[in-house]
Amino acid sequence: MSERGYLAADAARLRASRIALAERDERAAIRACLGEVRAELASLLQLNTGTEILLAASGTDSELLALALCHAGGDQQAPICNILIGPEETGRGVPLAACGFHFAVDTALGIKVAPGTLIDGFREDTRLCSIAIRDESGLARPVEAIENDIRATVKEALSRGDRVLLHVLDLSKTGLLAPTPSLLIELRRTYGGRIDIVVDGCQTRLSPSSIRRYLEMDAVVQITGSKFFTGPPFSGAALVPRGMSRRIKDGKMPDGLIDYFGQDEFISASSTGRRLHHTGNIGLALRWHAALSEMRAFFEIPALDRISILRQFGEMVQSILATDPMFARVSQPHPMRFSDKKSWETIPTIFPFFVVDQHSSESFMGFEKLQAIYRWLNTDLSNILPHEKLLASKICHIGQPVCVANTSHGKSLWALRISAGARFVSGELSHAHLPGGKRLKRELMDVKTAFEKVSLIVRNWDAVQRADPRPCYASIQDA
Repeated sequence: MSERGYLAADAARLRASRIALAERDERAAIRACLGEVRAELASLLQLNTGTEILLAASGTDSELLALALCHAGGDQQAPICNILIGPEETGRGVPLAACGFHFAVDTALGIKVAPGTLIDGFREDTRLCSIAIRDESGLARPVEAIENDIRATVKEALSRGDRVLLHVLDLSKTGLLAPTPSLLIELRRTYGGRIDIVVDGCQTRLSPSSIRRYLEMDAVVQITGSKFFTGPPFSGAALVPRGMSRRIKDGKMPDGLIDYFGQDEFISASSTGRRLHHTGNIGLALRWHAALSEMRAFFEIPALDRISILRQFGEMVQSILATDPMFARVSQPHPMRFSDKKSWETIPTIFPFFVVDQHSSESFMGFEKLQAIYRWLNTDLSNILPHEKLLASKICHIGQPVCVANTSHGKSLWALRISAGARFVSGELSHAHLPGGKRLKRELMDVKTAFEKVSLIVRNWDAVQRADPRPCYASIQDA
């Protein structure tokens, strides 16, 4: 957590403590803290009146909400066909949650569960259909091919009598978007309310304008405060448009949601909310307050400056990937939604890349080697590589390995990722004394340093592998 996030969370904790002492009611304090989160999210994202904000511990938890909303709509006897786009590039537990299964050993409320078992009240016959967004070589599939697959899958599911829950991936772990808004408009025009739409916007690399446009299509939008906005992990929410929120208030939702949500994270006035535990998740509230501080700081930066800073980040990364033979860029088109080309959300902010394997017959490093690089980047290696002491001591943090393709020969292609978050634009509080240009130059040099340390590790693979140091997240000199 950044200093800015820590200060915001601590201020929220103190406000809640004062309420608890004044009213002698701990739950009232937690409810007020969660209410502040909802109010500020609605303000920062400029949400339309009537949009409900359901708070969730993660994007995967909010997937349960999307499926539950589908349960509550239309023909209650019809099986659900849940269409996921590129599930390998979403959250690890999403495919399980998309079928109504427990996806971890315990829930956000600390209740022990068995992963892979059905949550009480969800249908046993939910079908999961996956649409690939990359081909076997890791190249992004043409949008037309993806959308033709979606059309065919929707048509087939409806012909079987299924209810359809279609996911929009905005964005994937490697920065891909599918399907386009134009397909959603087409499907709505063709099938109306026979399909439900949920937007996996858990990267939250999209503008308030795009969020509102999705909601106007009667789509549920999942967001988090922990990806682009760099807040603490486990801060999620589902934004539910007015039409869909009626299902929560009037419909029958799965009873098993009681293990995942407290009444104060839900719509307490709904029939479902009244069945939930009379509790609120104070940790979730404080994590969101930290994330909201980063959102505020980002939106306070003038729009043109946001665009300029993110563009400079992309130009730096692309230049390195294009000129250093150690790396190969993974294909990635620009994300295009509703906004014009002058919006910050159209600029790529996630850059996946392969690392050339100089010690194997394989072209690129696989998962185990990339995972090792990821660990060693977070480790002071100066004792192992004294000839490169300054660079080796640097602590660098980038995205974990992600699978971008599974070939017909049973092999997987894995890539590392480097991305820009909101703090790259707004800056750390510890850098507040630096002039804007100098601060940005320092941030860009850190990007270059991360790639240089990857290259250093690869060149000295045997020595680093023998030592296999553990991450320390601070240099020896700083310890």
